[in-house]
Amino acid sequence: MDSCEYEQIEPRARPTPAPTPPTRDGREERRRPRRRWEVFPGKNRFCCGGRVIMARQSGVFPLTLGLILLTCGLFFIFDCPFLVQHLTSCIPAIGGVLFLFVLLTLLRTSFSDPGILPRATPDEAAEVEKQIDGSGNASYRPPPRTLEVAINQQPVKLKYCFTCRMFRPPRTSHCSLCDNCVERFDHHCPWVGNCVGKRNYRFFYAFIVSLSFLTAFIFGCVATHLALSRGPGGPRPGVRPAGEPWQISLRLKCRNQNVWSILGLSGFHTYLVASNVTTNEDIKGSWSGKSGEGVANPYSHRSAVLNCCATLCGPMPPSLIDRRGFLPQDESVQAGDGDTQPPAAAPVSQINVVGGASRPTLALQEPPNPSSADAS
Repeated sequence: MDSCEYEQIEPRARPTPAPTPPTRDGREERRRPRRRWEVFPGKNRFCCGGRVIMARQSGVFPLTLGLILLTCGLFFIFDCPFLVQHLTSCIPAIGGVLFLFVLLTLLRTSFSDPGILPRATPDEAAEVEKQIDGSGNASYRPPPRTLEVAINQQPVKLKYCFTCRMFRPPRTSHCSLCDNCVERFDHHCPWVGNCVGKRNYRFFYAFIVSLSFLTAFIFGCVATHLALSRGPGGPRPGVRPAGEPWQISLRLKCRNQNVWSILGLSGFHTYLVASNVTTNEDIKGSWSGKSGEGVANPYSHRSAVLNCCATLCGPMPPSLIDRRGFLPQDESVQAGDGDTQPPAAAPVSQINVVGGASRPTLALQEPPNPSSADAS
């Protein structure tokens, strides 16, 4: 009876982890080292072994890519053959170069690190908390705290990020969609499926400017196609248009709506680049007096040319998150066993059995005394 009782308790009393599966040569398989992108805390999506990084909510990016491919595909299929026959063969070459440049800059903007700052380690966060609060008590969340620094002899306030647990550097903001602090944060663009910041703003600007040229070029080619296929008094003799006139007119109207919106966006960002202001700063009115402070932009070089060179032509800053780096062995073990760790064994004196009963387990720790067994 006692043996049956111990057989029921023993599997739950001493749970043993699953043995490591042996390899073909009989040796135990070592734990694979994990990279940092596998345990990255932000709301990002990684592909190709961490080489590609995007926002987790990037559902509009395929729409952007599809619209570009569809518009250029219709242009190369219907308009280019007609224009090559009646004008010049340089038209598809120019369109192809612009199309490839737009595609490359779009992919570079969407798949690159925008300038994410790594979150503070527990030791760094504790040190910052001690500097802020002399008591070192971080169990409560105080009101927003700021730190004032001087940039070009002008005071600038740095805000404390409660998620990353650090003071944000100048021009840094926390993106709520990606859950990361991005250096020189401009905005989160759903059309490219990524944040736009310090490391990919130049590619974003090149993308929208080249897209403006491509859209205007296609609009002009379609208008020329329509003008050549239909003269003032009707269709010209000997000219066979690629498609019905109403189809060409429909493509022209659709591209007419796109070209003005893209040109307006390019003009707005050209103004921002020439002023060395981000979209986030312009919306908040940080340096234009909208916020009521009326201070000058401390990051401006007082010249549009210098501002453009500083924003677009400076050296590419390195990525700070090291997403393809390997985790230390202790962190890798904790990250790998966080979801698969077996439950801890109950105390020796009390072990839960099926049904919620509790039974002593002294017999599992030491064998019974022979003398007491004979006496019984």
